[in-house]
Amino acid sequence: MQTIGGIPVWGEPIDPGAFEQIKRCAGNADRAAMMADHHLGYSVPIGGVLAYKDHVSPSGVGYDIGCGNKAVRLDLHYSDIRDRMADIMEQIFKTVAFGVGRRNNEEVDHALFDDDAWRLDATAPLKQMAREQLGTVGSGNHYVDVFTDEFDRVWIGVHFGSRGLGHKTATWFLRAGGAKDGIHTDPLLLNVHSVLGGDYVEAMQLAGAYAYAGRDWVCARVAALLGASILEEVHNHHNFAWQENHYGEALWVVRKGATPAFPGQRGFVGASMGEKAVIIEGVESEESKPALYSTIHGAGRVMSRKQAKREIGEDAMLEWVKRANVELRGAGVDEAPQAYKRLDQVLEHHKASIRILHELMPVGVAMAGPYERDPYKD
Repeated sequence: MQTIGGIPVWGEPIDPGAFEQIKRCAGNADRAAMMADHHLGYSVPIGGVLAYKDHVSPSGVGYDIGCGNKAVRLDLHYSDIRDRMADIMEQIFKTVAFGVGRRNNEEVDHALFDDDAWRLDATAPLKQMAREQLGTVGSGNHYVDVFTDEFDRVWIGVHFGSRGLGHKTATWFLRAGGAKDGIHTDPLLLNVHSVLGGDYVEAMQLAGAYAYAGRDWVCARVAALLGASILEEVHNHHNFAWQENHYGEALWVVRKGATPAFPGQRGFVGASMGEKAVIIEGVESEESKPALYSTIHGAGRVMSRKQAKREIGEDAMLEWVKRANVELRGAGVDEAPQAYKRLDQVLEHHKASIRILHELMPVGVAMAGPYERDPYKD
């Protein structure tokens, strides 16, 4: 950890654009920090953590409200499915809806559709769309993966958020609050005691519950495809705001592309399509408090999507995946392993505040196809 201008920062080298963003954000925040997987985001860097006494930031939470990771361990060993991986990934790719604006192939109902927050001006017009999209994965870096751990046990891991509900909700509040457009702009702050700020908190929590429900459904559906039962679950948001106590104060902590990691709290952290992921657990340390008990949510990008498309050939991406023995469905070169930092190196920067419980090697990866546009700015 380095402290630069009063801001604790993890990772090396430090992305100058991301640091410029967190420095600007820190001017209006009570506390700020930046995780080792940081890179440039909209107004607030990915990997940025900001805390406010009476405010939340729709810019900080971002467009994909409640995006997060879930991993489940099944009552299977890899030896049970090794010979069926091509068929399994084909089934997953056909059963789960990947891509922009997709509807679930199956009708899904959930108690969250009875939530009072659907009365809000921002969310009321979105209810039917949200019903249709619950359990869809989307595009970009969102995935459904099959992993095996150090004991040959099978895990399912997913990464996605609140879909069109989150994107349209965020857009509504950013416009209503008068947010400035652009990467290097001050984040929009809403007082939680105002009508608009209170409505945002309620809508954000609805979108977060929706994201959780979608990840629950996908993990359960994939387990059913494999004829397996779920024995263990690890589930976390990033792109969210929580009211927490830090340094003796009640603060709203906004984590954009950063994961809560309180002592004993577990998390699932993915990397790229051709590298290991990890199950981690927060521990108490001298670095935990300045991080506001936060850690990384992934490996972090070293190339933008446009740069990756220019500089990484499909053959190079597929060669990496082949060496890793991964059965791949979908994906484009903008998500190639070469576009990401190496997870081991990123984790090393946070070794004081987390411990690794399991290493998960991908054996199957499913993502949206290479020609899908990613509408999420974060």
